[in-house]
Amino acid sequence: MECILGIRFNDFILLAADTIDSRSIVVMKHDVDKFFPLSKNLLMAVCGESGDTTQFSEYIAKNVHLYKMKNDYELSPRASANFTRRMLADSLRSRERYNVNLLMAGYDEVEKKAELYYMDYLASMMELPYCAHGYGSYFVLGCLDAYYKPGKLPSGVV
Repeated sequence: MECILGIRFNDFILLAADTIDSRSIVVMKHDVDKFFPLSKNLLMAVCGESGDTTQFSEYIAKNVHLYKMKNDYELSPRASANFTRRMLADSLRSRERYNVNLLMAGYDEVEKKAELYYMDYLASMMELPYCAHGYGSYFVLGCLDAYYKPGKLPSGVV
């Protein structure tokens, strides 16, 4: 019953998520924060098993911050997404695999463009103009397939 979604526009990315933590028909929490800031230009939205999402997100956030401390510059969104994908792939081949689906959104200041990455628990990664995870994705992806226009802002967005 979880859902996270992302839509890329020219200069920004819209990320949205529900706040429910549930397994099967049991709702465990109504106020879960599924967003994890990785840097000033990078945000990760996660869904999956609650323990895995928290542990994996904090692990990625701390490693991205450690990279900045060691090298005096931040990772680009592409580099951060590839690092995250590698960590998911490594965990998939171990006994401690993470059941985490995520979207990573960021703005690359060098290339001057917004980037949106889709990753699932099997460590597949793709840069997409829009994407979603969870039960809401069945509805959302159908609507976006029909109505998404690259570079066009919806009415009312400034």
